[in-house]
Amino acid sequence: MQTRMKRLTQAPNAAIATLWADTLREAGIEASVERQFLGGAAGFLPPSECLPELWLRDDQQFDRAKELLDALQNLPQQHWRCSCGELIEGGFEQCWSCGKFMPVR
Repeated sequence: MQTRMKRLTQAPNAAIATLWADTLREAGIEASVERQFLGGAAGFLPPSECLPELWLRDDQQFDRAKELLDALQNLPQQHWRCSCGELIEGGFEQCWSCGKFMPVR
């Protein structure tokens, strides 16, 4: 059975598209970023047509790639309470209030 390329998704910018493609490649999925330099044409073309796109070389890897991308986009946020009492949310490793670093777990 012959495989063909398939578009996985659009990315908000080239940096995110490259991060997503690299993550998929590390998982053994051949992905490429297309339209990464088309942003300069926005205004001449509809903006939605100028966003970078992630394409898969093998359309049979689409379901696995979609699962990995969904997991990457929905990483759980870590919350921790600093010894000063402040609740720190998101990916921060240092307290905004007192400057102490997150304790090692």
